[in-house]
Amino acid sequence: MWLKDTPQIGFHVSVAKSLDLAYDRAAELGCTTFQLFTRNPRVWKLKPLPDELITTFRSKRKTTGFRYVVDHMPYLPNLASSERGLMKKSRDALEEEVRRCDALGLDYLVVHLGSHGGKGSAVGMRNIADATRHALEKSSGKSVILLENMAGQKNCVGASFEELRKLLDMIDDRRRVGICLDTCHVYAAGFDLTSQAAVDRALGLFDEITGMKELKVVHLNDTKGGLGSHLDRHEHIGKGNIGLNGFRLLLKDPRFQDLPMVLETPKGKDLKEDKINMRVLRSITRG
Repeated sequence: MWLKDTPQIGFHVSVAKSLDLAYDRAAELGCTTFQLFTRNPRVWKLKPLPDELITTFRSKRKTTGFRYVVDHMPYLPNLASSERGLMKKSRDALEEEVRRCDALGLDYLVVHLGSHGGKGSAVGMRNIADATRHALEKSSGKSVILLENMAGQKNCVGASFEELRKLLDMIDDRRRVGICLDTCHVYAAGFDLTSQAAVDRALGLFDEITGMKELKVVHLNDTKGGLGSHLDRHEHIGKGNIGLNGFRLLLKDPRFQDLPMVLETPKGKDLKEDKINMRVLRSITRG
């Protein structure tokens, strides 16, 4: 693992075979933080967490010393939806995921905000805020729900900094809600990150409108799409339109210091791509 004074950087890692193996895979990659799914993200049905697995997972965190561990919601829920059946399943999924985070001692739960399905952003935001409030009311833990900015796809909620701010203001328990900022989504939504002036402009606007104090986790992803394309297609670091210089500027920006930064770059059958991306980031931070 990296030294304590190095950036908190890691990957979304696999939990295949056993949830606690995420720690081993993160350590193998040289991560100082990491993100995971606590369940199969592509199905609604889930298995409960056995008590012995919870104990093993918590124990492994103590022995490995990771400061931040981040969970990500499954793919299927759409918290912005007004369709009755999907809304109930999505809210139940969020409530259960918060419960799992609390049990495992995870710090953050990153949530995709979803699509309002043509009902309008105001309706979508109301649905997201209601779902978040409900899940937190049912929780007795300390895990924090993070609203992730979107790329600006049709009917999506949360591509603008203004909508992120409004959502935060609609949720009562402000101690347990924050923002996850995805660099691919930022760029696809129309905020340039390729020069110092552009980074200062984008982060300055985020601070002015949403508030830098609300930012808890960063997703470091290059992008296949162009500036303002609204295309949510992640790319390896330095291989997309943000480029190496953009990530060099972001990693060295004091506003990102001490924040957990997680890569969701494309995956192969093994860890080869992740190891390459980590070498690139290490060269940037040491250069």
